[in-house]
Amino acid sequence: MIPFDIQEPASLAEAIALLDPDDPSVRPVAGGTALMLMMKAGLFQPTRLISLRRLDGDLRRIHVDERGDLHLGALVPLSDIELSPLVAEHAPAVSETCRTLSNVRVRNVATLGGHVAHGDPHMDLPPLLIALGARARAVGPRGERWIAAEDLFIGYYQTALQRDELLAEIVIPAPLADMSAAYVKFTALSADDWPAVGVAAAVRRREGVVLDAVLAVSAATEKPIRL
Repeated sequence: MIPFDIQEPASLAEAIALLDPDDPSVRPVAGGTALMLMMKAGLFQPTRLISLRRLDGDLRRIHVDERGDLHLGALVPLSDIELSPLVAEHAPAVSETCRTLSNVRVRNVATLGGHVAHGDPHMDLPPLLIALGARARAVGPRGERWIAAEDLFIGYYQTALQRDELLAEIVIPAPLADMSAAYVKFTALSADDWPAVGVAAAVRRREGVVLDAVLAVSAATEKPIRL
């Protein structure tokens, strides 16, 4: 592994200032579970990593706002999302999906932001976030902007985030009383393996009649897509 530098900013603003939009070898890192595997395999060789482990506040918070929307901070570990009563109440499909991700050791370290911003088309949560109509809040030197989940993934390991932006949170709209959602994946090996294909659905039904349905798929193309 080629030597690289690590910087540990103490605030979100400081972290953004350390990003280099002109150097793709500079990367932010949170849990690092996926990035470290790529580095060990020689698929990515950074010159500088910006560790986000000292950042706090809303980045590590799960809360519901006055509209009933569920806010998931980018630095929240996947295991916290899996076990959160708020997530179980407002987006149970997200809790259930997190339970199937890898193993508990990985979920204790991996963060929501890394899981989403990594851009791997095999990740499990992105198709569900698309089906649920979630939005991502990105923060950079020009301020903040909102990106619909279905617009966040633009190619193989590529997202709509600029190199000088960080993912701050994912917001899932308040659930409708007549809506249900689920995610199912098919794996070649164990149940917690990478999906050969993953399918998420959010369906509105009333008196046995389907009013609306959104389907999204992962691992089948270069990015998770809405059908």
